[in-house]
Amino acid sequence: MIRFLFRFIGLLSLAAAFILLIYDGTKSIAGNTIYLTKVEDLWNALSSPSLTSLRRTLADWSLDVLVVPVLIAPSWLVLGAFGILLILLGRKKKPLIGYAR
Repeated sequence: MIRFLFRFIGLLSLAAAFILLIYDGTKSIAGNTIYLTKVEDLWNALSSPSLTSLRRTLADWSLDVLVVPVLIAPSWLVLGAFGILLILLGRKKKPLIGYAR
């Protein structure tokens, strides 16, 4: 059940990453410049209060070092990497060759 959930959320993340890649691509072609939607912009559009609460907790420098590079990364890249990770975690184990069970 957990593997199914990991694969399902992973596929949804990959689909969202593809949609955001197409969105950035069409906006870049139309504007004649490279346009990348940052995770921070996407998060701000979806849930602004949670982003402000995250910024309040970023007073510690260790969280700042870990979270800020993710917030300034392209959103399609972060969602794609997250989706691939979840799909790899949810895949079925390969049967071992030569072992009788």
